[in-house]
Amino acid sequence: GAEKFFNIKCRYAGLTPSAVVLVATVRALKYNGGVSRTDISHENLPALEKGIANLEKHIENIRKFGVPVLVALNRFGTDTDAEIEFVADYCGNLGVDVGISKAFEKGGEGGIELAQKLCRLIENTPSNFKFLYDVNLPIKQKIEIINREIYGGRQVIYTDAAEKAIKRIEAINMDKLPICMAKTQYSLSDNPALLGRPTDFDLTVRDVRVSAGAGFVVALTGEIMTMPGLPKEPAANRIDIDPDGTITGLF
Repeated sequence: GAEKFFNIKCRYAGLTPSAVVLVATVRALKYNGGVSRTDISHENLPALEKGIANLEKHIENIRKFGVPVLVALNRFGTDTDAEIEFVADYCGNLGVDVGISKAFEKGGEGGIELAQKLCRLIENTPSNFKFLYDVNLPIKQKIEIINREIYGGRQVIYTDAAEKAIKRIEAINMDKLPICMAKTQYSLSDNPALLGRPTDFDLTVRDVRVSAGAGFVVALTGEIMTMPGLPKEPAANRIDIDPDGTITGLF
């Protein structure tokens, strides 16, 4: 998401971000360390140590754009002090501060510490924002820069359909646009099962399309679907109406 915001949104809107608030949770980091969803509420420092590599990669990615970063750690009631301390110490060794957010539990009061740290970061650390690539580069080169620098992949594999699409786009002179990568949100790779910080993987681009009105070229990877984005379980499965006409399951 940040890569798209920087390379597409900021480019067109002329924005220069002052800082990035990188949101993380202990639960998500443990999940990236191999813990099942049913067990992420239990303390597990070894899994946290393994999964925090994912957060480190995101920090590295933000720094490639020259923008200061603050980690916002959304604290859950099941997070232990040892887990919170581990994340704070790990990020501190990377030169990144951590602000604990308890906004869900305490409302605005729970976000004061985070807000204060963000203000100090902006006041004391200048932003040297820069784009990751030049839009005038060939489509493949832009995709490969994103894969290498942001995802940590080894190489990009293009299907025959993608190769033909790129040639068509180049033929109509629509190739000098930013790239919008359509990729699973569950992994840095195009394989949702590769958690943590995968390396040396191949990214497969199966098709390339122009969104002329939006002003970017879309590269579809893996088995990702474009809009509409449907949940794994349709909301209709939980909606019912009783004989009296009372509807349940809407919210």
